[in-house]
Amino acid sequence: MQISGAQMVIEALIAEGVDTVFGYPGGAIMNVYDEIYKQDNFQHILTRHEQAAVHAAEGYSKVSGKVGVAMITSGPGFTNAVTGLADAYMDSIPLVVISGQVPMSLIGTDAFQEIDAVGISRSCTKHNYLVTNASDLPRVLKEAFHIAATGRPGPVHVDIPKDVTAEIAEFDYSIKVDLETYKPHVKGNPRQIKKAIEAIANAKRPVFYLGGGIINANAAYEVRDLVHKTGIPAVETFMARGTLSHDDDLLIGMLGMHGSYAANMAMSETDLVIGLGARFDDRVTGKLSEFAKNAGVIHVDIDPASISKLVHANYPIVGDVKNVVNEILDSVSKINADKYEGWRETIENFEELHPLAYHEDTDRIKPQWVIERVGQLLGDDANISTDVGQHQMWSGQFYPFSRPRQFISSGGLGTMGFGFPAAIGVKAAMPEKTSINFTGDGSILMNCQELMTAVEKKLPVINIILNNNYLGMVRQWQTLFYDKRHSETDLSVQPDFVKLSEAFGGIGYRVKTKEEFDAALKDAVEKNIVAFIEVIVERLENVLPMVPSGGSLFNMMLLEKKEK
Repeated sequence: MQISGAQMVIEALIAEGVDTVFGYPGGAIMNVYDEIYKQDNFQHILTRHEQAAVHAAEGYSKVSGKVGVAMITSGPGFTNAVTGLADAYMDSIPLVVISGQVPMSLIGTDAFQEIDAVGISRSCTKHNYLVTNASDLPRVLKEAFHIAATGRPGPVHVDIPKDVTAEIAEFDYSIKVDLETYKPHVKGNPRQIKKAIEAIANAKRPVFYLGGGIINANAAYEVRDLVHKTGIPAVETFMARGTLSHDDDLLIGMLGMHGSYAANMAMSETDLVIGLGARFDDRVTGKLSEFAKNAGVIHVDIDPASISKLVHANYPIVGDVKNVVNEILDSVSKINADKYEGWRETIENFEELHPLAYHEDTDRIKPQWVIERVGQLLGDDANISTDVGQHQMWSGQFYPFSRPRQFISSGGLGTMGFGFPAAIGVKAAMPEKTSINFTGDGSILMNCQELMTAVEKKLPVINIILNNNYLGMVRQWQTLFYDKRHSETDLSVQPDFVKLSEAFGGIGYRVKTKEEFDAALKDAVEKNIVAFIEVIVERLENVLPMVPSGGSLFNMMLLEKKEK
């Protein structure tokens, strides 16, 4: 059929089964927004900032497993969205971000709201397009969704000049995607898998190293089967929380800079690392020369560029984690789980020596308690988003995650301001679950305008603000490594967060006691509108354990034990 480029965008979204689009209109994308007005096949959620639109699409994608979609205009609309693109690229989140562009005749003239969007996005997207003919739109949009969702997922950017959205051309979405240079390798090499299984059978102190790629591949339940059938203990990266349930006896805990003592020591003592969907990030490995230095390494990943990029893999397996794990499960009967009993006892000793804990020795609420308490009260009924900082690490340490896609956070880029809009996207995708955003008094102000989005669209996100009147994580580093020179991290001058929420039509609470917190959370859940719960917490609390930057995993700063 002959339709306009703008109509093609709408028809492609419908064909892809898109039910939610996040965005912000402007001149260059106006033709597409006119077509959005005329349709009722999907909902459009108007955010109050383009960065928030992309973060909301990220949250939607992370919790649902679907491709998230955001739509923005040219110039500042696009540059505002770049942080979201970079965040999605670092965390391998499948997105299609459609931007308007000035008409073809004005490209390169420094026209009003012109920016080289494709040039800017090249380094922070999996792929990008500048569409110069409406006849190319069906192919480009179909390729964009395919590329975003397959292989190692990631964001794809499609830039469309305004005159192309007005141009009439033939629309045929039945074409098959066949990209000659893009053929993700999803099946693991059988010979390599066989060698890996033999290595596991011969290992005495193996450890599963579970990464966020397991979540992306929807492989968590297969991984649970593999861990249980082998009896091999497992550590999770920050992005893999929820792969195993928090109460799984074989889960040692979170690994890395703020990982548990037991997890970091197990990785330091292991003789075989079984890496599944992990990229050996610097926040996990610490000093590379000391990372699992007496261990062989099995590395399973869909992205061949990730394998042996940082840590040499003795058994490299390129393939979809779900497929490879299923292949290993078929041979798991050859592995005697009883032989690891002594190794599991060693790890239990690590856990008893320095358990993950905190001291309740203050008049103020400890932030760790707040996170634990939400877990006790809501548990599996909540999806947990976070901003970035101390509260983010405490969430990874202390929330009792029970399922994959329950935890939504900014890992690789570490984007303050991510949490609230992401939690809005989470609520849009999964309205039956309570959407909690753990945030700080620094992070929440970076996208607090999204209160209006949540109120307008009736998306009742509960923002729990752990207020220590500091830019907490930077303050912690300044305390520990800069002789307590707290340069520009004191946030004592603040808005009234209760009134701020109420001004937008939400509800606000300010709590100083545990009893007040319980009552506020209960009330916020029952009232079912967007909420700020400001919790006044201990100002100088540190996130521990901590591996200093560039240090070895076995050389941790630990919580001092209280004298009895």
